[in-house]
Amino acid sequence: MTARRIGTETSKTRAALLDAAERLMVDGGYAAVTSRRVAAEAGVKPALVHYYFRTMDDLFLALYRRGAQRGLERQEMVLQSPQPLWALWDFSREPYGTNLTMEFVALANHRKEIRAEITASAERFRSRQVEALSGILAGYDLDSDDWPPVVIAVLMSSVARFLVIEAETLEMSTGHDDTVAVVERLLRRLEGDRAPTA
Repeated sequence: MTARRIGTETSKTRAALLDAAERLMVDGGYAAVTSRRVAAEAGVKPALVHYYFRTMDDLFLALYRRGAQRGLERQEMVLQSPQPLWALWDFSREPYGTNLTMEFVALANHRKEIRAEITASAERFRSRQVEALSGILAGYDLDSDDWPPVVIAVLMSSVARFLVIEAETLEMSTGHDDTVAVVERLLRRLEGDRAPTA
């Protein structure tokens, strides 16, 4: 028995299918991502979805891997910026990425392979954050015993993302302004005022 041919990973059609799946996932949740809806959103025939992805799980994995790679690249730019703590805080507070990640986490509750992929990617992401923060925080003369880089990484990303989840999903804002003010006061002590972005 020969393996069924699958479309190339560099195909424009494959990229359009992933873009369509991402839009559907952000707008309607992972349950909205079906082969027919992805095809319709991309403006192609439904059979093309399974030409490029044998199963919908393969599509979800490809979509997650693409986003994770983009996230790692973006994080690298953030950590190399002149104000890396401000940049990391702002990066972690972006609603689009947080909402997409939460949909993948919900999907991972039902798909072991996707859960394993998310865990491995999150560990790589955190590991790079901690490595960079070790140097950054040492440059600010912060004692790593009092301010462990791994704890700073967890606190910054967790607080930022949780605020997004509460605001976007629950439309809750109690305590948000005060929490942001405290975090940003600490960032200001270390890196000065946030530099204006171009």
